[in-house]
Amino acid sequence: MQINKHIALTSVFLVVLIYFFGVSEIDQFIQDSFYNFTTHQWILPWSQEPYKFIFYDGIKRLLIFVGVIFLIGLFLSYKKPSLQQYKKGLLVVVLSAILVPAISSGMKKYTNMPCPRDEIRYGGEYPKTAVWEHYSKEFRLHHKRTKCWPAGHASGGFALMSLFFLFQSRKNRFLALGGAVALGWAMGGYKMVIGDHFLSHTVITMVLSWLIILVIVRGVMGKRVEV
Repeated sequence: MQINKHIALTSVFLVVLIYFFGVSEIDQFIQDSFYNFTTHQWILPWSQEPYKFIFYDGIKRLLIFVGVIFLIGLFLSYKKPSLQQYKKGLLVVVLSAILVPAISSGMKKYTNMPCPRDEIRYGGEYPKTAVWEHYSKEFRLHHKRTKCWPAGHASGGFALMSLFFLFQSRKNRFLALGGAVALGWAMGGYKMVIGDHFLSHTVITMVLSWLIILVIVRGVMGKRVEV
């Protein structure tokens, strides 16, 4: 499938997902299993180790390290003939590592969507809302904006889906893609069990990340790229 068509289909799919999660109760259904309504606690406290280090602090440091390695590889690809064939792929990976988290985190400033722990259902102060809805003016006067949609943390893992465009063989491409998806979901799943994100936040972040990557690929490799 050509890149332009893939971008269009992914965009439509993203809109459908946003609407589906906005009108359904699946987020609450899933999130209820991570919350004890008797003790009013999440099944995993945010600060509990070693989970916090493994799935939050440690993995963020690992992603920064990996990003630096790919950046070095990109610089070397301009000097070493053996790396020439990977130059565009490395550029896609480096740009994705920067732009996917930046765009995902930047959107959170404007969407004003609460985290599970902020919703009334789980002991917070914010009623359930959809991304296209707005709180009343009076409510906004007494409550600060929330910044929880999409999932910024998981976007760092999903940015590595760009490795799909670095490798040459079909097998390696899908191994890289599968590994990146698994990593993103490990990061997103952790944030769900501590009450920081709903299922939809991670699902939509994954699709949004892929869309951003496709746009980057279109800019770097041209419209004739097949996905």
